[in-house]
Amino acid sequence: MRPKISIIIRTKNEERWILKCLEQIKRQTLKDFEVILVDNNSTDKTVEKAHLAGVKKIFLIKKFLPGKALNLGIKNSQGEYIVCLSAHCIPTNKNWLKNLIKNFELEKNVAGVYGRQEPMEFSRDADKRDLFLVFGLDRKVQIRDSFFHNANSIIKKSVWNKIKFDEKISNIEDRLWGEKVIQSGYKLIYEPSASVFHHHGIHQDGNKLRLRNVVNIIQSYSKNFTQGNLDPKKLNIIAIIPTKGSLKRNGKDVLIKHTIKEAENSKFIKKIIVSTDNKETKKFVIKNGAECPFLRPKKLSFDDVNLRTVQKFSLAELEKKKIYPDLIVHLEETYPFRDKDLIDDAIKVLLKNGYDTVIAAKEEKGWLWKESTSGYFRIEEGDIPGKIKKKTFLGLHGLCCVTYPEFVRYGQLIGKNIGLFPVKNHLSIIEIRNNETYKKFGKILKKY
Repeated sequence: MRPKISIIIRTKNEERWILKCLEQIKRQTLKDFEVILVDNNSTDKTVEKAHLAGVKKIFLIKKFLPGKALNLGIKNSQGEYIVCLSAHCIPTNKNWLKNLIKNFELEKNVAGVYGRQEPMEFSRDADKRDLFLVFGLDRKVQIRDSFFHNANSIIKKSVWNKIKFDEKISNIEDRLWGEKVIQSGYKLIYEPSASVFHHHGIHQDGNKLRLRNVVNIIQSYSKNFTQGNLDPKKLNIIAIIPTKGSLKRNGKDVLIKHTIKEAENSKFIKKIIVSTDNKETKKFVIKNGAECPFLRPKKLSFDDVNLRTVQKFSLAELEKKKIYPDLIVHLEETYPFRDKDLIDDAIKVLLKNGYDTVIAAKEEKGWLWKESTSGYFRIEEGDIPGKIKKKTFLGLHGLCCVTYPEFVRYGQLIGKNIGLFPVKNHLSIIEIRNNETYKKFGKILKKY
């Protein structure tokens, strides 16, 4: 007699879980099923334990792809309904199978049903969060939402005959299958009473490489994949250039002019504000395309006044005039050799990655030394090969620092989530602090 249900279990080194999983399957009130195991070259005792538990249909697959493994198991199945179950998913109750299959009687035109996943006591907090947030307590009938998770699910074999799992992708074959069946007019159902214990969350146990791969697959295959991006052209991005004292000159050339020009070349900067305490500087920068809506008091121009305080004051003055930046680009006149696209690239990096702050930085490939009372010592002790040495960066705030006004407003230049923008052009990192240095680099700057 042919079984009504075929349970397909994919395995790869699951000896810790396979017997627990099979034991709970045997305890089900519904008994009309067969068990098929598809193993991906396990090097532990998964297959042996499955044999001991009475599994007769075991298929070995060398090149494992999740969709390929499922299709192999289903191809060799006899059931009208196909349960897809991960070996490390343990049914929580004896009615798990019954609660899955009943949904095909309750609703018409159902392609698949997926059940609840609950964490183990030892599951990581991030995994517990994922499972609690995704798998709720309310049953759902999905006619547009294509989310489907086959770690704990059941599908109609007749639907699979028309729409098989993708055999080329390495992840989320279930969600892409869900999208195809929804587009074909079928329903998907979430059934919380068909619950299993699952020790890791849907985000692959924090594996960043795997997560990136999942996203790439979604972007390539899913027509419904959407993601929001902030368009820098639509943001009020303001550059603030702090300076103090008289203008730094090399003959007729004035240093700050170069930074103003670099900010003007930006595709995204809407206003260029110079924060100065000097009337001559104010006159000059206005003539050369920047704005100077205030003069900074002398008490904020002493050497012991930090940059954070200066920029906090500058932003406060702008906000008094109802000028509210979405982003602030901090630039200093002391770096006149900036790359043409450095500012815009740093802005794009911040928006794309959701950073609080992006800082231009120079990678330090040599040894780092620190002064002590007994002399100098290397920060990284021992002879560490360059290939495995941790990268160390020198932050160049003055070269370019892109940040949000919410930090500047409260006396901080940077937020907690920081991105570094490595500067590859060695000319960009040249800093000019006084007229003497300016004379030294004046000819190069003119050519540049």
